[in-house]
Amino acid sequence: MSVDVGLFGPDSVTWKLHREPILLLGGLRSLYLQALHPRAVAGVAQNSGYRADPWGRLNRTSDYVGTVIYGTTKEVELASSRLRRLHSRMTGTDPRTGETFRIDEPDLLRWVHVAEVESFLTTATRAGLKLTPAEVDQYYTEQLKAAELVGLDPSTVPATAAEVAAYYEAMRPGLSLTKEGAETAAFLTVPPVPDFFGNRALRLGLTLGPPRWAYLGVAGTAIGLLPPWARRLYGGLGWPTTDVTADLSVRGMRLLLTTVLNTLPSRYRTAPMRQAALTRAGVTDN
Repeated sequence: MSVDVGLFGPDSVTWKLHREPILLLGGLRSLYLQALHPRAVAGVAQNSGYRADPWGRLNRTSDYVGTVIYGTTKEVELASSRLRRLHSRMTGTDPRTGETFRIDEPDLLRWVHVAEVESFLTTATRAGLKLTPAEVDQYYTEQLKAAELVGLDPSTVPATAAEVAAYYEAMRPGLSLTKEGAETAAFLTVPPVPDFFGNRALRLGLTLGPPRWAYLGVAGTAIGLLPPWARRLYGGLGWPTTDVTADLSVRGMRLLLTTVLNTLPSRYRTAPMRQAALTRAGVTDN
């Protein structure tokens, strides 16, 4: 009987890449990038409860990505079917034209997909993960499966590094920082701290303590990892020195995460979804 390893499997570049905890930072980078598309950010702002429950939304998004990467075929089909049904019921209003649009328009789905997978890849490699040019292209090609799950025709999705670069170049004239984009970026940079301790945390001023300042450093690194043209749209600088600083920061974060994880018992070093997939495949995390 064949083993169900889902869409990718242990020999894929996808599994190699997504074992990296630093991809959490890649997810944040992708949100800053996605917010520069006026319709995409309008669709999120007008349909999402991210302001009321940002951490819950983050967990749900992470669970979906984890399921696509490591879930069984059935789990992936169920999760993607739910997402497509949800998107099919949503519409938004273009802030520039007043036009009503569907959330599942291919152009919007494609932008979100490319920004996400490119952010994962870029963040991991700039943090120090070694991938050959062939492996980079293979990752993009493997991710066509994820694009198809949300309703995209794979033939319309960039499948190599060169195609992604060309796609961004073609998209740039239509990108801008709208009011909703600026509000989203500000929220991503200074989100509410989870109130683990009830109102006492607010009374004690914990939201201004080290966790908040540490998170600002993480958000600043995510912005620094954006392409220079994207940073300029946010009013920042596209200088090469910013890229160097971001590279040093993300490499330090990856080293810190690796060091912390190595101090934990082995059963806690691998995310549960990945561990379940490795177990089904009969391989270990090395």
